[in-house]
Amino acid sequence: MLYTILLQAQQVVNDLAGGTIVMTGKKAEMSLSVFDLAIKGGWIMIPIALSSVIAVYIFVERYLVISKASENDKNFMNNIREYIHGGKIDSAIALCRNNETPIARMIEKGLSRLGRPLNDINTAIENVGNLEVSKLEKGVTALATIAGAAPMLGFLGTVTGMVRAFYNMAAAGNNIDIQLLSSGIYEAMVTTVGGLIVGILAYILYNMLVSRIEKVVFLLEARALEFMDLLHEPVR
Repeated sequence: MLYTILLQAQQVVNDLAGGTIVMTGKKAEMSLSVFDLAIKGGWIMIPIALSSVIAVYIFVERYLVISKASENDKNFMNNIREYIHGGKIDSAIALCRNNETPIARMIEKGLSRLGRPLNDINTAIENVGNLEVSKLEKGVTALATIAGAAPMLGFLGTVTGMVRAFYNMAAAGNNIDIQLLSSGIYEAMVTTVGGLIVGILAYILYNMLVSRIEKVVFLLEARALEFMDLLHEPVR
């Protein structure tokens, strides 16, 4: 008996070496689009998709606002200096009102306080600067929230997907079919991937906005110091 088995095994090896055994069968190819994968993820993909849309909207809207706020006219402070030294305060205020930038609004507040103690002028400028920065930061915290919440939604989908898979296994009894488990496994994996993608994207966009806001803050501080130094300059 053992000798017969060894002969059969030797014959199989010889057939494989000689190429007489050919594996037949059609290779099933499956292709899924991004939309199909999202559908497989279940209802959890709806808040994840909405989060991605909101994140992109906040980034684009804030990016445009911050870019406009960071515009720096090099001749602006020179013109302000000439108007102040020439006693043309009204012209300086009009110049500020024609420039729709945080720097112009901050300098305008300082010009409106001329004649008061320098500490009062400095405080007024700082208050306007803080107000302008808070306007720029509007909505940025929501982007940070999405960066943290999207992966958690993905993990929630993972848990619900695995619960569904195990429930289907228990309900099937001894008749377990891989297709029966596929919906739960798809939900578990797809939601995790979707949540991580949205979270990483929102985190990158958030840091990009924070970096640009910091540049605007630095620019505001520099112009505020330049304006206060201007008030200390002797009139020519």
